[in-house]
Amino acid sequence: MFRSRVRSRLLPSPERCPAVGQHRVPEKLLSPGLGTMAGRCHQAWEIGTAGTMLVPMLKLVPSPMLMPNLVPKPRRLPRSTQEGSCHAETLPGCANLEDGGRGEAGYGVSSPTDLSRPRCRPQLESYIQSSVKPEMAQLQQTAVQNQTATMLEIGSSLLNQSAEQTRKLTDVEAQVLNQTSRIEMQLLESSLSTNKLEKQLLVQTNEIHKLQSRNNILEVRVLEMEAKHQAELAGLRSEKERLQVVVSRQSGTIEDLEKSLLAASANSSLLQRQQLQLLEAVQGLVRLVAQGRASLPGEEQLFQDCAELRRAGFHTSGVYTLHIANLSEPKKVFCDMETDGGGWTVIQLRANGSLSFQRSWREYKQGFGDAAGEHWLGNEAVHLLTSRAPYALRVELRDWEGSQVYAHYGKFQLGSERQLYRLSLQDYSGTAGQQSGLALQGTNFSTRDADNDNCLCKCAQMLSGGWWFDACGLSNLNGIYYPARHNIRKLNGIRWHYFQGPSYSLKGTRMLIQPAGF
Repeated sequence: MFRSRVRSRLLPSPERCPAVGQHRVPEKLLSPGLGTMAGRCHQAWEIGTAGTMLVPMLKLVPSPMLMPNLVPKPRRLPRSTQEGSCHAETLPGCANLEDGGRGEAGYGVSSPTDLSRPRCRPQLESYIQSSVKPEMAQLQQTAVQNQTATMLEIGSSLLNQSAEQTRKLTDVEAQVLNQTSRIEMQLLESSLSTNKLEKQLLVQTNEIHKLQSRNNILEVRVLEMEAKHQAELAGLRSEKERLQVVVSRQSGTIEDLEKSLLAASANSSLLQRQQLQLLEAVQGLVRLVAQGRASLPGEEQLFQDCAELRRAGFHTSGVYTLHIANLSEPKKVFCDMETDGGGWTVIQLRANGSLSFQRSWREYKQGFGDAAGEHWLGNEAVHLLTSRAPYALRVELRDWEGSQVYAHYGKFQLGSERQLYRLSLQDYSGTAGQQSGLALQGTNFSTRDADNDNCLCKCAQMLSGGWWFDACGLSNLNGIYYPARHNIRKLNGIRWHYFQGPSYSLKGTRMLIQPAGF
């Protein structure tokens, strides 16, 4: 049984392969779809029934990996029934094809001489051409379709890329337009600013021209005034020289007048002293006559308090010298001859904080300070005065707001040093509060070195100064002096409980004594 498999197309006009002398595919039979497929020559061996001769045949094998659908199916060759006859189904002279062996390509032949017969070869070629032609057309059509699809895909890809590029170009164009419009606006603003600056520059230039013209006028005036002043200065210099001559002439006369004036002033001062001496002698005589006891003109009169001075005719407030009985030396005091009838002896004064009242027991006993300013008269002198006759006490208080009040005690007496200068008061009245700011009876005097109060806390050390503290008490007029705006909440300041409260430091105080009933 003749069987052969056609695995390639046989070419109708075979040509010799240059390398191995076999058949080669002509270029005119290659379709456009097969341009990428390499045709190659190889042998197809067909073993016939007559012998074992091998017939080389041309075979074109497309690449099955590139075009798998283009590989033709094997086609069976017609059987030869009579040797030597050639027609549509049998090929004369090609007998015993099915009895031969199998070649490489699957075609069987009896001998090489069977295919080389002149009467058999044309029929074989025409048969092969008629068999391959429909398949070649189909292959060409498939290749064209594949190429068309590929071109369509490539075209669509190019269209997509073109659309993407167009969109990007549109975005870039929009950005460029935005930047351009922004730059145009900036240029417009710059142009407007430039125009405004140019206008301002023109205005300023005009102002400068005006100022320059004014300056020129002023310079001319200044030059004129300088010339005038120079002329006046020359006149003044000449006048000065003339006056100097006059002054030099009059200086001698003035010196003579001064000498005469000095002599006259010496005579006048002598006369004034004599007049004062006569006036003092007359006043002394008047006082002695008023008291009913005459004395010699040279005898000195002694006073123990300001009330006696007031009775003797002294009506001017000021510093006087008192000779207090049993006191070792005279005492200078300030006498108030005007307040409430006069005759008041000042025993304490606080006015400006110039004097410290942080003193010892001995200093408070003897007294300290200047009678004309801040001072303490002394506990011993006050004791001697108040022990010989009943006395009254007046306490004057002033705050930083300008208010002034007083406290008046009808009876005031101070004990001896042995009695710790115990305070005794009666008959309170005045405007310094409804109640007394001092303990009325039995309060001892205390200082920083003599604690005589009724408190374990040592009030003199805690509250400062020397005072009749009792149990740290309602007042302390000898505390620390605090200036304005620093006098609030000061427990150790100058305080009087019933006037401005217990922690308000006062601006000034004054304590005065006077014989009761004066």
